Amino acid sequence: MNKISVVVPCFNEEEALPVYYREMCKIMKQMPEVEFELLFIDDGSSDRTLEILKGFHETDARCEYFSFSRNFGKEAAIYAGLQNAAGDYVATMDVDMQDPPGLLPEMYRLLTEEDYDSVATRRSTRAGEPKLRSFLSENFYKFINRISKTEIVNGARDYRLMKRKMVNAVLEMSEYNRFSKGIFEWVGFRTKWLEFQNIERSAGQTKWSVKKLFLYSLEGITGFSVAPLSLAAVVGVGFCLLAFFIILFVIVRKLIWGDPVSGWPSLVCIIFFVSGIQLFCTGIVGQYLSKTYLETKHRPIFILKDSSEDEEGK
Repeated sequence: MNKISVVVPCFNEEEALPVYYREMCKIMKQMPEVEFELLFIDDGSSDRTLEILKGFHETDARCEYFSFSRNFGKEAAIYAGLQNAAGDYVATMDVDMQDPPGLLPEMYRLLTEEDYDSVATRRSTRAGEPKLRSFLSENFYKFINRISKTEIVNGARDYRLMKRKMVNAVLEMSEYNRFSKGIFEWVGFRTKWLEFQNIERSAGQTKWSVKKLFLYSLEGITGFSVAPLSLAAVVGVGFCLLAFFIILFVIVRKLIWGDPVSGWPSLVCIIFFVSGIQLFCTGIVGQYLSKTYLETKHRPIFILKDSSEDEEGK
C-alpha cells in the first residue's frame, strides 16, 4: 500500500484547523487504497494551535505534529515537514482551505497512472483578492521570469504532490534563505499543472501582509537571479562614461567660448541624483551580501521545541 504524507504548515490557525481536518478525513475515506499521515508543523503559534494538534494526535494516529521554538516562517515549516515525511508521495498544502483537499485524489491518480514526478496547482483567477495584492503578485511573476533562468508559473501555489525522488532532491537544497516556488522548479522533474479558481480562507485572517509578501519576493529575486547585480554594474559603467563626456564638454566649451563654469543648482541636483544611484546599487549588493552572510553562519533552518515523536518516546 502506497503512503501519502501531507505537510501542513500552521501559524495561529486555531479557527481553520478543525475545518481542514474534517475535510481531510472525507478525502482520506475516499482513498482507502492509500495510507495517510498528516504532518502538522506548528510555526511558533501563540494561540491554541498546538493544543488542537495534540488533540488530533491523541484521537487519530495518522496525525503527527512538530512545534517550533519560535516563528521561523512558512518556508522553514515546509522544509521541516519534508524532512519528517515518510511517504512514497508527499504533498504540501495550506491549512486555510485555499488549497482544496478535493484535488488530492486526481493528483494521486496522475502520478500513479501517468509519467509525472509532481502534480502542482495554480490559481486561474484571483477573484476575491485585494486588487493591489493581485496587481503586485502578477507583476512579480512577470518581473522574476524576465530576470531569472528558473521559470515560475504565474499563480503557482505551494500545494503539490510529489514522488519521493523529487522530495529527496528538494531536501538536498538545504539553503537557509528559501523560496520553495523557485526550488520546486529549479530541481526539475516532470510536472503536471492543475488549475482552480481562487478560494477564500475558511476561517481566520491571512498572515501575509503586503510588507511580508514584498520581503518574500526579494527572497525569490535574490535566490534565483543575479540580474540586479549586473544592473548595478551596468549603471556604474554608464555613469562613468557619462561623466567622461561631460568633462570633455566643459573643457571644450571653456577653451572655445571662454564660458565660465556656472550653474551650481543643477550641479547640486546631479550630485544628489548620482549619489542616489550609488546608494541604490550599494543596496542591491548589500542584499546579496546579507544572504551570503546568513548562509555562511550555517544556522539551522528551524528548531523543534515539541513533537508527537517526543510524546510517544516518553
